[in-house]
Amino acid sequence: MVTLNPTRDVVFPVLLFLLLRLLAFFYLSPINQNFPLTSDSPFSTPPSDLQTTHQTVQTQRATPLPSFSSDKNLSIRGWVPSNSTGGASSTSTSDDGSEILKMSPEKQIEKGLVRARAAIREAIQSRNYTSGKEETFIPRGDVYRNPYAFHQSYIEMEKRFKIWTYIEGDVPLVHDEPVNNIYAIEGQFMDELERGKSQLVARHPNEEHVFNLPISITRIVQYMYTPPVNYTANYLEKLVIDYIHVIADKYRYWNRSSGADHFLLSYHDWALGISTVTPDLYKNFIRVLCNANTSERFQSMRDISLPKVNIPPGKLGPPHLDKPPNHRHILAFFAGRESGYMRTLLFNSWKEKENEIQVYEHLPKNKSFYSESMADNRFCLCPSSWEVASPRMVEAIAVGCVPVIISDYYVLPFSEVLDWSKFSIHVPSNKIPEIKRILKAVPINRYLEMQKRVRQLQRHFVIIGRRSPTICLT
Repeated sequence: MVTLNPTRDVVFPVLLFLLLRLLAFFYLSPINQNFPLTSDSPFSTPPSDLQTTHQTVQTQRATPLPSFSSDKNLSIRGWVPSNSTGGASSTSTSDDGSEILKMSPEKQIEKGLVRARAAIREAIQSRNYTSGKEETFIPRGDVYRNPYAFHQSYIEMEKRFKIWTYIEGDVPLVHDEPVNNIYAIEGQFMDELERGKSQLVARHPNEEHVFNLPISITRIVQYMYTPPVNYTANYLEKLVIDYIHVIADKYRYWNRSSGADHFLLSYHDWALGISTVTPDLYKNFIRVLCNANTSERFQSMRDISLPKVNIPPGKLGPPHLDKPPNHRHILAFFAGRESGYMRTLLFNSWKEKENEIQVYEHLPKNKSFYSESMADNRFCLCPSSWEVASPRMVEAIAVGCVPVIISDYYVLPFSEVLDWSKFSIHVPSNKIPEIKRILKAVPINRYLEMQKRVRQLQRHFVIIGRRSPTICLT
């Protein structure tokens, strides 16, 4: 059963992992040789030197982009933007006549980041953590690329990290996203930030580390492309560009960083296409996407892969079922529509052809519940659909089934933190006919260890909430 109210110390839920990934652009130290920022291949060996990665991110933040004018007379929530560039410090005079240096907001943020980097570096070297509160869950084990860096980064995120969401725009295209079903992760994240009660929400834009563009790609597609008279992405691209022009004209923050500290989150697979008209505008911009497809311009050094979660009405994700390995009598299972090239290949090789690899387009009558059917298997097949991501991956983890990720060009979620090779199997498209041989070749001891790790990681793929449903980040 889904846990509705776990404490934040016990569960590191899915959207906190997302925020930790955003934090990586600022906190992670290049000395950590076992905790890469990103990986083009989900199962590649971590790089031995992160100095190049760190320098790349810093260079991206300095790359000039098309600038927009700034109207300093407009205000946000009663706050009037400053005429200063924000980078300089100012002075005041003390009682004895001496000058006191006042740090600019940007320098104050950087000072906090320096401390955070030092704390992460110390955690890596000492193999321990520093926290101002009791830590009831301490991540350990080889499923984490570096559990010490991960844990300390998480502590620093809760302590310091701030997000500012722009208030410009009107519903339904902005500030309104679905909270149920296949696209619900967008609405869950938006609800948490727009309620303003999370400790991660900045009270003032000068406090922020990143800026959120509250644009709903799903709503734009729903309202602008229904009925589907034209599938061109021009309308979508122009709407996003117009929004960026509005905030860049009104505030100094986009121009200050060339968009490098701005992000947009979207579940919809069309989100990858927003940068095709003016690619220079998005050279530094962070996209948080489920469709993390490197063949469609997903940039793993900058963009963030988000897991695909189907959230039924009144629930907070798939049910959690915990069958022991000796009660899992079927080798592998999949049931779902033939949507996309990868599933066509899977159906051609395995659809209703044998009992050990059970592949169905429609669930048989003797299998009445999909989640329970998944829980009967040692391995759960998670093929890409029209896009690379599939909700089957999270569903498999929820029922303690080892995921078999059937995909090409997919950057797996949280792969900067989690070593997916320790608890999943990757099968590229050209190996689909060999699935049975690949799974049969997994030694029983390795399978048992992988299944144990899947259960260990269930806490990281949980959505917790205030109402039914929403996300609780605090």
